[in-house]
Amino acid sequence: MKVTVVGAGAVGASCAEYIAIKNFASEVVLLDIKEGYAEGKAMDLMQCASLNGFDTKITGVTNDYTKTANSDICVITSGIPRKPGMTREELIGINAGIVKTVAASLIEHSPNTIMIVVSNPMDTMTYLVHKSTNLPKHRIIGMGGALDSARFKYRLAEALGAPISDVDGMVIGGHSDTGMVPLTSHATRNSIKVSEFLSEERLNQVKEDTKVGGATLTKLLGTSAWYAPGAAVSGLVQAIACDLKKMYPCSTFLEGEYGLSDICIGVPVILGRNGIEDIVDVPLSEAEKDHMKSSAEGVRKTNGLLEF
Repeated sequence: MKVTVVGAGAVGASCAEYIAIKNFASEVVLLDIKEGYAEGKAMDLMQCASLNGFDTKITGVTNDYTKTANSDICVITSGIPRKPGMTREELIGINAGIVKTVAASLIEHSPNTIMIVVSNPMDTMTYLVHKSTNLPKHRIIGMGGALDSARFKYRLAEALGAPISDVDGMVIGGHSDTGMVPLTSHATRNSIKVSEFLSEERLNQVKEDTKVGGATLTKLLGTSAWYAPGAAVSGLVQAIACDLKKMYPCSTFLEGEYGLSDICIGVPVILGRNGIEDIVDVPLSEAEKDHMKSSAEGVRKTNGLLEF
């Protein structure tokens, strides 16, 4: 199992670290355009191997896509990160060109790969990869919902005063501050709906805190978060690599599901060795349906800024 991560910045390096620590891949290739940067990150991570007990080989390369050849899974984290006050959508002009070039270079050397897109605006970048490559849709996955759901569960546990292992919840829709659709109607604490424990007002606060989870961290850190995004990516990679048939909300190309077509947006999917193996139809409340519709409209608006 060979995994390539493009972009050796904070998110890419964290992703490589978590994949290595889980010890399911034989090799992780870390690629960056900055001379020596990926090589340095890879060396630093490899010096953790004996300390953290993993045997995954991590290789760093500077813009040499031949070293990524025959990768089973490729992760695109490259592009500029968000700055305080910047929306994910504002990144489109710069990141679209980067993502399109990176995807083409990866596919040239790994035509059978499964692609995971992390770069923002993520749903639009996933749509760009779909439209600009010949990969089948089940092999193009946008990572947003897994991260947003982790933030949702963090906020639910906080509100409940419960351990995180007690809590389950999911966020679908667009990976943006306004587009996220936290499914409070399905959120549970040990199979009991959280609405049994929390007032509607408190649940609404959890939803709003979840939606601005990334912006909150960007304001505090001065740049995008990296630990949780890296962990979220590693979860998707492991589900594919180990054929776990695990359900995650991911951005995928829809053809009528959830009443939407010709769009990449977050919905629950089953991940296995073939990538997206099924799209799961979850019943939504009327409010959630309306929110999903407006979320899709926002994603389409951003998609309209793309130049193919």
